[in-house]
Amino acid sequence: MPDTFADLDATAQAELIRRRAATPLELVDAAIARIEKLNPQLNAVIIPLFEKARAAALSKTLSDGPFRGVPMLIKDLFCQTVGDPYHAGMRLLRQRSWIADHDTYLATKFREAGFICVGRTNVPELGPLPTTEPQSYGATHNPWDTTRSPGGSSGGSGAAVASRMVPVAHGNDGGGSIRIPSSLNGLFGLKPSRGRVSLGPDFGESWGGAVIEHVLTRSVRDSAAILDAVCGSMPGDPYFAPPPIRPFQFEVGVDPGRLRVGVLTRLPTELGPVDADCAAAANDAAKLLESLGHDIEESFPSALFDPEFQQRFGTMVTSWTARDLAYWSDRLGMPIGPHDVEPYTWQLAEMGRAVSVVEYIATDVWLKSYTRRVAEWWADGFDLLLTPTAAARPPKLGELVSPPEDPMRGFLRSIPLVAFTAPFNVTGQPAASLPLYWNDDGLPIGVQLVAAYGREDVLVRVAAQLENARPWKDRRPRVCAS
Repeated sequence: MPDTFADLDATAQAELIRRRAATPLELVDAAIARIEKLNPQLNAVIIPLFEKARAAALSKTLSDGPFRGVPMLIKDLFCQTVGDPYHAGMRLLRQRSWIADHDTYLATKFREAGFICVGRTNVPELGPLPTTEPQSYGATHNPWDTTRSPGGSSGGSGAAVASRMVPVAHGNDGGGSIRIPSSLNGLFGLKPSRGRVSLGPDFGESWGGAVIEHVLTRSVRDSAAILDAVCGSMPGDPYFAPPPIRPFQFEVGVDPGRLRVGVLTRLPTELGPVDADCAAAANDAAKLLESLGHDIEESFPSALFDPEFQQRFGTMVTSWTARDLAYWSDRLGMPIGPHDVEPYTWQLAEMGRAVSVVEYIATDVWLKSYTRRVAEWWADGFDLLLTPTAAARPPKLGELVSPPEDPMRGFLRSIPLVAFTAPFNVTGQPAASLPLYWNDDGLPIGVQLVAAYGREDVLVRVAAQLENARPWKDRRPRVCAS
């Protein structure tokens, strides 16, 4: 029997439910069948929750929210769902069969929106790598080319949505972890503004405010409508993004007007060259934007070329990695040692333990000053910055893995993948990766658009305009539901 749901986005699936043309159980069963068929090739879903999902689909308490009955996947990092396994990519948590004892606020909002979680997706250990190859569960494969990485840390979610297992999957982004998998898997991935989505109750912030939650989707309208469902501060949140004038979903189809767009396709010399395909993707997007009536200039914030940024951002990441291992040591009631985690995780934590309190505070102050310097460019009259999402094409599996004798190899090799994305985690600005370009090998190469803080509305308008001008919904990877 053909699967008539696979190519539908979450909005279309929800509409079927509203019209009573399908039931939540039918949508859930179809998603489960796709996962069972495709996951052996991709290893995107590591924790199936099939029977729980079926029970939810039949429950009289299923929320009547805007996405009632639509199946989704949740990334196994940050977003915890009560009673379900939670491993954060850690072999140690898997061995201990760790179970979440509460919902995070985001999990509750997904449930109130009507989504049904059918499983949890693969992540690198604790999330700092832009590839998904943890020792705990093994590598996730890119559905466009299974010898390549789907990116990270939301790589499992990216592979699952691209292959049509589900229409949408949760992700989070601390240095590009929504945008990079979206780029490598041919998806739309929006990183919202800092404070737009709560990290509570477990966190007020993570990585000094760099981390933000959202989803990976195949359509702009899904991303916008889901942001409406999950945005808003919760009691005690340290950041609060300015509320939108109207729901983000209402920005889809609105004329963005004539925008002033700067273009950046190169990196500081010390970070190396930009892959020709990635630069070509950005230049191609610039021509498309110009054809739609926007003003294009070769301009960008000069602060992006500050050579101190990489070191300061690294200090923040290593410090938080040390804190993560201390946190799990406390929760598990045992000291976590070098043999309990992957070599790169231990090395990052060791570097973080060497950071003094004074150095950490100095780094925090520097990054906030950096944020002001970057933001001045938008204040001077620009609406958007256009860049490649990544400076390298999808890497082969294994290229970013670190052996015990060289634990930082993968982390250092990852820099070209995150060089264009990480700065905007620090600044807290909304940024999105759009699937507008495929190279000669048939691999998706995303482009990034960055707006001023709090201006997701501008991103949604122009992204929808680009989606309409160059639709991507019918592009299908090699491993894909039929």
